[in-house]
Amino acid sequence: MKIQLDMYQTIAAAVLVLMLGKYLKRKCSILEKFCIPAPVIGGVIFAVFTCICYVTGIAEFSFDDILKDVCMVFFFTSVGFQANLKVLKSGGKALIVFLGLVIGLIFCQNFLAVGLAKLLQISPLVGLCTGSIPMVGGHGTAGAFGPILEDFGISGATTLCTAGATFGLIAGSMMGGPLGKRLIEKKNLLDTVVSEDDSLLVEEEKKHERHASMYPSAVFQLIIAMGLGTIVSRLLSLTGMTFPVYIGAMIVAAFIRNIGEYSGKFTIYMGEINDIGGISLSLFLGIAMITLKLWQLAALALPLLVLLAGQTVLLFVYTNFIVFRVMGSDYDAAVLSAGVCGFGMGATPNAMANMQVLCEKYAPSVKAYLLVPLVGSLFADFINSLAITVFINFI
Repeated sequence: MKIQLDMYQTIAAAVLVLMLGKYLKRKCSILEKFCIPAPVIGGVIFAVFTCICYVTGIAEFSFDDILKDVCMVFFFTSVGFQANLKVLKSGGKALIVFLGLVIGLIFCQNFLAVGLAKLLQISPLVGLCTGSIPMVGGHGTAGAFGPILEDFGISGATTLCTAGATFGLIAGSMMGGPLGKRLIEKKNLLDTVVSEDDSLLVEEEKKHERHASMYPSAVFQLIIAMGLGTIVSRLLSLTGMTFPVYIGAMIVAAFIRNIGEYSGKFTIYMGEINDIGGISLSLFLGIAMITLKLWQLAALALPLLVLLAGQTVLLFVYTNFIVFRVMGSDYDAAVLSAGVCGFGMGATPNAMANMQVLCEKYAPSVKAYLLVPLVGSLFADFINSLAITVFINFI
């Protein structure tokens, strides 16, 4: 029996899956602890259900997921609006250095993924399904680049990327706290704690205040960036390289944000844009998760385990020996290392959860609370998308 859902039924199913995930997250403390996104929780359950139906021959589900692309572009355009050069400059040298470390991590993850894939004698593009796409990128980037890799002939790429992102959320959350605790206690880093100026954090909070009357303007700004972005994407495609559909919108959004910041001629409604981006991400993930085909994972189960184990070891070594030392080998550096474990294999909320555990137990770290959200939320996704595009086109 074939069950066909049109685009309205598909997005309705995605919302029901999202609501189920939120309910289960409230009821199950371990899901809350590891900051697993609600669409992922409900979506995995639904994907398992459709997999059982397919394998047993009861039914095969098919979906009209055209709205998935719309929600995806809305979300990544909101990410583009976060690329604020004024914030980058105001963060000083530490922010530049930390951004450089994150860029280094992105390239290390992709080089490792491609290298291990060649050792395992599988396609390097399969390896990329466990690189920075799901690791630094998380579920949003996994859902966006999975279909692109499928266009290159990698069957089940979206499922592989999503599996990698789910593994990363859990592994990064489990690794961050213990790693930070060991560094702090082994090296007596509490002796290095100094009070810091938190004015930048306060200023950033004020910029993200929400006003109900400004949501229409925020939507219009997003739509304008998306519309102009299609022209930029078309021009980029003339180079012969393959770019994700949203890359032009992200670039235009970044230009609009910085023109507004530097000229002072118009206001960018960042609080409202963040909210709209968050809603779009939830809908995008919901649709992406219910359309997963888990049976496509079977043939790549063992290589997937090896690739993900390699990424786990890489992140531990990178945070413990590179991030910690480059950022100063002090208390702030230890908290930052725990944060990188969170968004280096998951998402910024996981990074914040890792750091919160340490700061509640030992002492606050204003530096870590400033750098991780700025780089993790504002710049990492933007740079990661560009880096992944380069790898896809040149390997």
